[in-house]
Amino acid sequence: MEALRRWREADRALSEASRRYMHLNDSDMRAIRMLIHAQKQGWVVTPKDIASEVGISSASTTKLIDRLVAAGHLIRAPHPKDQRTICIEVTPETAQAARETIGRQHARRFDAAAAMSSDEREVVVRFLTALTEADQPQGDLTVQ
Repeated sequence: MEALRRWREADRALSEASRRYMHLNDSDMRAIRMLIHAQKQGWVVTPKDIASEVGISSASTTKLIDRLVAAGHLIRAPHPKDQRTICIEVTPETAQAARETIGRQHARRFDAAAAMSSDEREVVVRFLTALTEADQPQGDLTVQ
């Protein structure tokens, strides 16, 4: 468990460094990650989708989008099917910066996994799956 704690701390430190590098807060990063993933899938993202993903109000979402548009991270575009709303996209420059920084980190993680035998990876996957199941909210934690 100590090794897991150290990894979680390193992961938090890396996330914080990424946010500082891109001059973003946690909500900004969550929105940008979601938008990058959605764009890769070919999904259209609206402000309502961002509010739901980040867990913020529509007013806070408007402020978040305004701030990220002004900083050059996002663009507003006409919705392809609904003229009453807009869609939000990550700028190519922000997507490229994310690929460069996050891509290098994923490569290092891949290298760590590739250095293990198939049997070792299977044990690690089983352990992480069990932790995921153990950490599912239960009882009072599931009430919203």
